[in-house]
Amino acid sequence: MKKLLFVMSAAVLLYACGGSEAAKPEEKKEEASAQTASVSSADEKALELIGSKGCTACHAIDKKVIGPAYIDVSKKYESSPAQIDSLATKVIKGGKGVWGEVMMTPNNVTPEEAKDMVTYILNLKNAK
Repeated sequence: MKKLLFVMSAAVLLYACGGSEAAKPEEKKEEASAQTASVSSADEKALELIGSKGCTACHAIDKKVIGPAYIDVSKKYESSPAQIDSLATKVIKGGKGVWGEVMMTPNNVTPEEAKDMVTYILNLKNAK
């Protein structure tokens, strides 16, 4: 049973992250940009990174996809330098168990890019 669950989880992940139906990074960037009305240049940079690095294949700003909604992440964690560093490391290395059993795959981002994305996400709770 565990093997079946693992295989099914892996299939969902592969489909979401690399399936032929996946949207191109440009489409994902436009989708992420359309969800936010007015943004600063730092926010624009973070949204561009989120779109171009494929994060929107598993996450959305306001709804759970495969991973949690960014707004839910912002509500769970404080926006402190230590928390930003910790979450940026999770973005880079991947992780499992905090939001369920589906693993977040490692991401090909620099530490600075990861920090920019995490800072944007954690500041969503202050939007509006």
